[in-house]
Amino acid sequence: MSEPQPEDLDPDYATHGGFPDHAVVDPSPGFVRFLTTMRRLQDLAVSTDPDDSTWDDAADRAEALVGLLERFPAPEGVAPAGRAPSLEGMGSLLMPPWRISRFDPDGVSMSGSFSRFHVGGNSAVHGGVLPLLFDWLFGMVVHAANRPISRTAFLHVDYRKVTPIDTRLFAHGRIERAEGRKAFIGAELTDADGTVLAEGQGLMVRLLPGQP
Repeated sequence: MSEPQPEDLDPDYATHGGFPDHAVVDPSPGFVRFLTTMRRLQDLAVSTDPDDSTWDDAADRAEALVGLLERFPAPEGVAPAGRAPSLEGMGSLLMPPWRISRFDPDGVSMSGSFSRFHVGGNSAVHGGVLPLLFDWLFGMVVHAANRPISRTAFLHVDYRKVTPIDTRLFAHGRIERAEGRKAFIGAELTDADGTVLAEGQGLMVRLLPGQP
């Protein structure tokens, strides 16, 4: 028996929030190269200390890049960023450079690492980065379960241990219970030995017709 589709659970699914169609894309080699370079640039932007003339040169080059790309604006759901599950962070610089390794109705798993760009202090991942990772994971959990479009109502994170950079880590989330429009999500962030670094709890609520 096939899994129920969002439209089966919610006949008004297509009218909720005016969400664009985020169809999966096969990114071009040029976009992949650009994304990889930009991630490296983010790390360098927070981990180098050149002289003033080098900063001026870097700013000139960055401004030239802005001038090149701003000639090609694209609305949400058209730009490739965030629509490429084959890439780290789904091709979005906002998301940590993680990959989805499991995408099933009973749960979603991700793996990846954090870099210098994500440091809050003393070589540890900034505490604000982990809620972003969990929120992304919660959305994927809802999507994998074929539940209708939902938004985060609350997100709670318990920090168990310091989260390191440059270390392969793992995250897994699942729907722990569902009550009508509400889906309660639980998740963990662990290291390769299974040590829990952080735990996340969240509530995802199905949008009503017209809700943004």
